[in-house]
Amino acid sequence: MPVPRPLSARPAAPPHRLRPHRDDVLIAAAGLLGGLVMWSLDLYTVGPPREDPGWRPLVPLAVMTAAELLRRTAQPWALLPATAALVADQLSGSLLPTVLMFTDVVYAAVLYGSRRTARRVPQAGMLVTVASTAVSFAVWQQAEALVVGVLCGLLTVGPAWTGVLIRDHRDAAAAERLRAEQTALLAEMDRRQAVGAERARMARELHDVVANHLSAIAIHSTAALSLYGSGGEGGDPARSSLETIRASSVQGLAEMRRLIGLLRDSEGNREPSAAPTLAGLDALVEQARSAGAADGLEFRLHNGAPDDGDVPAPVALAAYRIVQESLTNALKHAAPGLVEVRVEPQDGSLAVTVRSAFRPDPGARAPGAGAGLVGMRERAVLLGGVFGAGPLPGARTDGTGTGTWQVRAVLPLTNEEAP
Repeated sequence: MPVPRPLSARPAAPPHRLRPHRDDVLIAAAGLLGGLVMWSLDLYTVGPPREDPGWRPLVPLAVMTAAELLRRTAQPWALLPATAALVADQLSGSLLPTVLMFTDVVYAAVLYGSRRTARRVPQAGMLVTVASTAVSFAVWQQAEALVVGVLCGLLTVGPAWTGVLIRDHRDAAAAERLRAEQTALLAEMDRRQAVGAERARMARELHDVVANHLSAIAIHSTAALSLYGSGGEGGDPARSSLETIRASSVQGLAEMRRLIGLLRDSEGNREPSAAPTLAGLDALVEQARSAGAADGLEFRLHNGAPDDGDVPAPVALAAYRIVQESLTNALKHAAPGLVEVRVEPQDGSLAVTVRSAFRPDPGARAPGAGAGLVGMRERAVLLGGVFGAGPLPGARTDGTGTGTWQVRAVLPLTNEEAP
């Protein structure tokens, strides 16, 4: 994260920045117009001159206007002609707009100039004030000479110290902003470290507990198949169940290893393994067919989904997982009969429907956590889709087992909401 440059360390302005700022143009135009009006009305700050100054007051006014145009982009060089213009203005018949524009140039020299300029302008103002007071008192030998020093201080020291105060507040704000950015950066680093540590812990738990159990299931099912021998007849339900257990455990172990790799790769530096796609639904249904044959379950797939390139990866993964969880629930709870899986496009969305024979008996063939429907609903909602699961109208709940249980999800293929 780049560290911003403090505002006090002002670099030299590039050539294209030497153009006057819009606000400076407005200030200079207002000062010039005011000076012309006062000159035309013979309104001078030091009283009516003894003789008509003619056009001479307009020269300092024009020079001061030019310095005002460069008050922001050419400091301290704009201050030098402004000082000369002020002296000429006092000698030729002073115009109030010329004096006011000088104070603004002094203020801008401190605020927009370099750090060296901001430090020296107030010092020079105090020296000029002291010197003018001493010279005036030495020449006039009267207390009224102190008024000259006061006026000189108002023209130089006053705007200079105002600029110092504003600049200090600006630099303090920049420092606080930099400190806030650094604090936010440190907090983000701590958050990432905490997330990485939690992901690593989860990966260890999955590897040491779940993955080891799946490995043990795969090993023991393989050993059971080898002990079962080749003497079993073809289509033996026991051998078929052992083969299904081994295939499921091997596939679950591969999925677990993929998840462990994703958890450990907290920075995204490793190429993620391929996620399941809709093209793998055939193998998924075939696996369920082998596992449910002993319970009288038949499985049928109608995969009318578009090509994988036309389906967003999150939608394809969600559809695959919904079908996978629905088939698992059917193997646990469905009554003997047909389990139909349909995946097809519908009005800019992908519709996933799984229907099975309804069995009101709550007893399951295998234990589970009861979070399958919740997980499927969350997957659909995260993609902006809709999800529903339950018996279709007409299903009987008196224990006869007639009716159909349906799981249906509609996942939008675009950013638009699903119907």
